[in-house]
Amino acid sequence: MTKPLEGIKIIDFTHVQAGPACTQLLAWFGADVIKVERPGSGDVTRTQLRDIPDVDALYFTMLNSNKKSLTLDTKQPEGKEVLKKLIKESDVLVENFGPGALDRMGFTWETIRELNPKMIVASVKGFSDGHHYDDLKVYENVAQCAGGAASTTGFWDGPPTVSAAALGDSNTGMHLAIGILTALMGRQKTGRGQKVAVSMQDSVLNLCRVKLRDQQRLDRLGFLEEYPQYPHGEFSDVVPRGGNAGGGGQPGWVLKCKGWETDPNAYIYFTIQGHAWAPICRALGKPEWIEDPHYATAQARQPHIFEIFNTIEGWLADKTKFEAVDILRKFDIPCSPVLSMKEIANDPSLRASGTITEVPHKERGTYLTVGSPIKFSDMKPEVTASPLLGEHTEEVLEGLGYSREDIVRLRELQAV
Repeated sequence: MTKPLEGIKIIDFTHVQAGPACTQLLAWFGADVIKVERPGSGDVTRTQLRDIPDVDALYFTMLNSNKKSLTLDTKQPEGKEVLKKLIKESDVLVENFGPGALDRMGFTWETIRELNPKMIVASVKGFSDGHHYDDLKVYENVAQCAGGAASTTGFWDGPPTVSAAALGDSNTGMHLAIGILTALMGRQKTGRGQKVAVSMQDSVLNLCRVKLRDQQRLDRLGFLEEYPQYPHGEFSDVVPRGGNAGGGGQPGWVLKCKGWETDPNAYIYFTIQGHAWAPICRALGKPEWIEDPHYATAQARQPHIFEIFNTIEGWLADKTKFEAVDILRKFDIPCSPVLSMKEIANDPSLRASGTITEVPHKERGTYLTVGSPIKFSDMKPEVTASPLLGEHTEEVLEGLGYSREDIVRLRELQAV
């Protein structure tokens, strides 16, 4: 099956998570992604959080599927020459170096454009160019704090809290992938490449737009009626942390199910939407609540919302989270079990859809990883193993026209 991005060659100068998540997605869809790595060490995540000695860590394997690995010392003239040839034959260069690193390497935007006017240079940044923190090193949790996520996450009587979801890293990678694809479409019209940049702060903020919405509502009204602090609590002049309240104006909460005393994930998330109020009452055996003026409208329910949740928890007390959801979904009530990573790893539906997949690896054996979250009617992306360090060096160099003797000499020059 022909994949949409076949024929697109990408130089992957990224490391850790944000950049690799971007290039992995493009590799799944058919792009020829050549990961350029430092001889002898490569991407730092190859050795971080290892579970098997002297074997690439899962941190690396789960972010670098479907790629090729080229080891190249770009500090040496010979390495620079290889990179020049690669730039001339490629479509996209993706990097997440510190500010100015490519320039110091001798590959400014002007130089790259001279080598290949059609080249798209895509960059992951911590903060946008011109930001007063644009020289600051940024990691996942730094981005979550800078982008507004941490200040609005957690409970109102506790500190700001970061999310386990990679809002700063993988989320930024997904935004950058969209930018690259857009630039490729633009190149079809103009024939020219361009620079594409996505900052981690901006990407986190893009996912926090409802909180920016709430800040403006709070400035105007002085309160936010869908937050637990309303109507009996107090609001300051900033959007508060709302615990497990829903962000879309529909009251929701994480509620205990049977077994919660020993199982830290024996919970469901339960949402009370206006149109679902009558079905909720019927499911709970409380039909009298449907017309009760204390509960009949969202405004009437809000002062009693935790009393309602307590009643629902009483109904859940003799039901597992799966039993509860199986009942509630028949009433079209928005809810979900709180799934542990172990439950997700073994979910047959996720495996059947390719969202979770097992991949054979030359050194570590089979490992579990994520597949494409994007589904297509005419394509099912295949996930292949991440490359060993330098595994494709000879293949890439041969493709650039290097002879066997040249390749041996380059390897000797780069020997560590």
